[in-house]
Amino acid sequence: MMAAVEPPPLFESQIIFPLEGWHNHGSSIVECPNGDLLVCWFHGSGERTADDVQVLGARKRKGAKNWSAPFPMADTPGFPDCNPVMFIDPLSRLWLVRITILNHQWEGSLLKALISTDYQKPGAPKWGAGENIHIKPDDEEFPRLVHEDCDRQEKQMAYISETLQEQALNYLKDRRQKADDKLTRRLGWMTRIHPLIIQHKGKPRILLPLYSDGFDFSIIGISDDNGATWQASRPIISIGGVQPSLVQRKDGVICAYMRDNGLPPKRVMYAESADGGYTWGTVKDLEVFNPGSSVEVIKLSNGEWLFIGNDTEAGRHQLVAMLSDNEGKTWRWKRYVERDEPGAEAGSYSYPSVIQAKDGTIHLTYSYAINKKDLPLDTNNRPKRAAIKWVRFSPDWVKAGD
Repeated sequence: MMAAVEPPPLFESQIIFPLEGWHNHGSSIVECPNGDLLVCWFHGSGERTADDVQVLGARKRKGAKNWSAPFPMADTPGFPDCNPVMFIDPLSRLWLVRITILNHQWEGSLLKALISTDYQKPGAPKWGAGENIHIKPDDEEFPRLVHEDCDRQEKQMAYISETLQEQALNYLKDRRQKADDKLTRRLGWMTRIHPLIIQHKGKPRILLPLYSDGFDFSIIGISDDNGATWQASRPIISIGGVQPSLVQRKDGVICAYMRDNGLPPKRVMYAESADGGYTWGTVKDLEVFNPGSSVEVIKLSNGEWLFIGNDTEAGRHQLVAMLSDNEGKTWRWKRYVERDEPGAEAGSYSYPSVIQAKDGTIHLTYSYAINKKDLPLDTNNRPKRAAIKWVRFSPDWVKAGD
């Protein structure tokens, strides 16, 4: 009698819509209570300087083989809408949080939210009235903490060249000036990664990861009333630690994994909070490469942690999935979702958005762009190279390795 053959670990992928010349970037995926998948992303002829940028979405009905055609999700006419994030709150409402760029600069972004209770039917969710999310860092504490960090950075400049010292001093001078300006402190906070919802003092707390290109560091929007009001955490101050992804350890400590927009060595940046996301410790580099690109880390139902990101010091030509069985101390297993040799024709696979579905499988979406020669052109003579890609896999697929 022949032994039963174990089926291979689950892995499937699909481009959500055909490759096109439009810019498609910054996706976010959720699973609805009925098992449908929703994904959104921003789409247009560019990013912050293109006024035709809007948020599109697509739906994959539970049990369906394919995604729906894209449909509009959010649009502010005449302004670019970017960096959408979706999540389902403790009241089972669907949120779409995004930024509207007011002056074609990331620093001029306005944080906005749409909420839906009717989002499980075919097509786009039916949104209620939209609203802005106002983030107000403490008017005394925020400038003080920024100035203190700038003082500390200046004391560490003795070992760098005069040219780099001048550049660094100008950078810190600009940061000080921005911290002292009330409007700059309150504007320009941007979304990118799913919120983390935790239990804090016996009730749900929403932790909305935010960052600023103007300040070049991160902050967390905190709501203890299901999004009715928001307060700002203390800043997670660093040189270039942005787009935080949050995950909570068994001991209650919250870990933030951040993109590295700073100087070499290019590594994932990391900080911890022991008080529910309000205050944060010193930011440090991990031994995980990062080229200045978004990462996401989630806790799986069995307690393992899953990391998705570009593990290079330059370029977005490979996207890796890594698993940890010791809460991120080490990443025992890894496998590449995408991997090209670096070079002019290498693809770009970035800005992952990842969830674990109720059935235990992993759903991942990301920006997908190819750079091959002689691609077909659209009606505006742009190469058809960009889309959003969806991948579904089991944790065992990662553990099987390449």
